[in-house]
Amino acid sequence: MQDTPPSVPDFTQWPSFPFEGDLRVKQLDDPVPVEPPRKGEGLRECTACAAPDDAYIWVSERWRVRAMDRPTGLPMVLILESRSHLDLGDLPNLLAAELGVMTVRLERAIRSLDGVARVHVNRWGDGSAHLHMWFLARPHGRLQLRGTFLPLWDSILPPISEAQWRENLALVAAWLAEFGGRPLAEPPRIQWQAPSSLTESPPATSERSDDEPVSVIEAAEEIPEPATGSDAATASDAATTDAAAADEHAGARQGVAAAAPTNDDEGAPPAQTLGAAAASGIGKSHSTDK
Repeated sequence: MQDTPPSVPDFTQWPSFPFEGDLRVKQLDDPVPVEPPRKGEGLRECTACAAPDDAYIWVSERWRVRAMDRPTGLPMVLILESRSHLDLGDLPNLLAAELGVMTVRLERAIRSLDGVARVHVNRWGDGSAHLHMWFLARPHGRLQLRGTFLPLWDSILPPISEAQWRENLALVAAWLAEFGGRPLAEPPRIQWQAPSSLTESPPATSERSDDEPVSVIEAAEEIPEPATGSDAATASDAATTDAAAADEHAGARQGVAAAAPTNDDEGAPPAQTLGAAAASGIGKSHSTDK
């Protein structure tokens, strides 16, 4: 005679049960003689011990709090872990007492968030030998999510926005930091866009220090490259001619009849200035666009 499958339990009729329709109970597997090792047992690596502090939203000397890697359906889901590789029944008296304090403290921090009515605290421990306590926030007014099936609803509900999720993480981390430890979660950065035009433009400076950074546009187009070879000689002659003409006009205004300056007299300063500029690297900022 075949086994009669058990009837569907009454909790499938509860308003909080997340499924509907025809259901049947699975057949129960035979028990295994030896249970497989959890993470952190035997030769299996402990994920919690291998995780760096920056993978958590808040850390202290003996405790750490981490979140999921992405937003989920509930306003907040966090995990409290001991820093030491211990399970619940292995905690010494000091950590056992602190676990109670940390549980209350983290529950209050999550419950302080907007839109959170209750915080469910769970400990299963079948996947990892490292102590980890789950904290799940039930949204305010969502009475259908009350009770045992809240973890199932977390996977069914559409995820909250990432901005809200990150803000909640930062608020909880800051709340815990009021009692010590180090917050590592940061609120989302404000997304803003600069206006296309400004009513007032800052005055342009005529000089730029060598240490002042330049933009790619300035480096590639605005600042000319230093003259070299025959171009440098041509630039030197042109500068000498311009300087001589300027002095000649100045002499005429003063009523002094002076001969036009020679290249040896008045052309030297401009040529020296150009050479000094080339030697000091002025005009080489175009290399920043490589």
